[in-house]
Amino acid sequence: MATATTKGIKEFVFEWEGKDRNGKPVRGEVRAAGENQVQATLRRQGVLVQKVKKRRTASTKRIKPKDIAIFTRQLATMMKAGVPLLQSFDIVGRGNPNPSVNKLLNQIRTDVETGTSLSAAFRKHPMYFNALYCNLVEAGEAAGILEDLLDRLASYMEKTEAIKSKVKSALMYPTAVVVVAFIVVVVIMIFVIPAFEEVFSSFGADLPAPTMLVIAISDFFVAYWWIVFGALGGGGYFFMQAWKRNVKVQRVMDRLLLKMPVFGTLVEKSTVARWTRTLSTMFAAGVPLVEALDSVGGASGNSLYADATTQIQREISTGTSLTMAMNNARIFPSMVLQMTAIGEESGALDHMLGKAADFYEQEVDDMVAGLSSLMEPIIIVVLGVIIGGIVVSMYLPIFQLGQVV
Repeated sequence: MATATTKGIKEFVFEWEGKDRNGKPVRGEVRAAGENQVQATLRRQGVLVQKVKKRRTASTKRIKPKDIAIFTRQLATMMKAGVPLLQSFDIVGRGNPNPSVNKLLNQIRTDVETGTSLSAAFRKHPMYFNALYCNLVEAGEAAGILEDLLDRLASYMEKTEAIKSKVKSALMYPTAVVVVAFIVVVVIMIFVIPAFEEVFSSFGADLPAPTMLVIAISDFFVAYWWIVFGALGGGGYFFMQAWKRNVKVQRVMDRLLLKMPVFGTLVEKSTVARWTRTLSTMFAAGVPLVEALDSVGGASGNSLYADATTQIQREISTGTSLTMAMNNARIFPSMVLQMTAIGEESGALDHMLGKAADFYEQEVDDMVAGLSSLMEPIIIVVLGVIIGGIVVSMYLPIFQLGQVV
C-alpha cells in the first residue's frame, strides 16, 4: 500500500485498481489529499491506474485494550509464519473491522516504512501502547526475536484482559441490580405513595410511625427530586474524575478496595496476578530486573502496589535481593515470596513468577464463580426487605382500619 503524507492538508484513504509494468492486475490503498495525487503517486511507481475510489469514512470507534491485544496476536502470528513486517501490517489492518484501529496501523506502518524502528513508532502513540509494550518490542528488535516477544506480549495482554473482564463481571451483576432497585424505589416514592397518602388523608386517624416515615421520605422525593438526582449524578461524576486524576484520591480508594469484605480479596488476588505476570513477561524477555520494575508497578493497577514496586526497585538497585525487597514491602502473600525465593535460587525467576500468576488467576476464576452464586441470594434478601418494608408500611393503616371495623 502506497502512502503519501502532506503536512497541513487533510488526507483520505483511496482504494485503487490497475496494472503493473508487466500487465499484472494489482490493487491497494493509498492515503492522499485527492484523486490527482493518487494518480501521480501510482504513476511514479509504474502502475497503470484503472479505478480510484474514495473509501467511505465509518463512524469513529474507540480503540480498546482488547483491540490492541488482538492486533498483537495477529502480528505475532504473521511474523512467525514468515510474512514481512510491512505486509503483516497491511493484512492485519485490512481485516480489522474497527476503522480507528486501521487508521492507527496505517500511521505506524508509514513510520516504519520511512525507517523508524517499530518500538519508536509505537512510542508515538502512548495512549494505546504503554511503556511495558514498547520496552518489550524494543528488546525483541535488539535481540532479533521480535516475533517471539510479540507472541509472549500477546499472551500477557490476553490473560490481563481476561482477569479484568472476570473482575468486572463479578461487580456488574450487583451494581446493575442496585441501580434497578434504586429506580424502582424512586418510582414508588414519587408516584405510588402520594396516591396512598390521598387515601389515608380521608381516614381521619393517626397513621402508624412506619407509614409516616415512608410518607415523609416520599414528600421529600416529590419536592426535591431534582436535588437528589443532581447530587447523585454530579457527585458521582466529580468523584470518578477525582479518582482518575487525583493521586491522593486514588491511593485512598485503592486502600479501601483492598480492605472491602469479600471483594477486597478478589481485588488483591487480581492485582498480585497482574504484578507477577508482568514481571515474569519482562524478565523472560531479557529486560534487566531494575528496568523491568519500571513498568510493573503501573501495570498492577493499584497505587499501593505501584508505590511498593518503587520501593522494591530502589532496594534492588542497592544490592538487596528481590525476595527480601518484596518481603520488606509487606503487601505480597507468603506464597509469592516463597516462589520468588525459589526462582532466584534456581535461576528460573520468570518461570516461578509465571506459576504464581497462573495460581492467582485461577483463584480469581474460582472467586468470581463463588461470588456470582453468593451475591444473588444476598441481593434478593436486601431488596425484599426494602421493597417489602415499603409495602407493609403502606398497608398498615388499612389493616388497622379493618380491625376497627
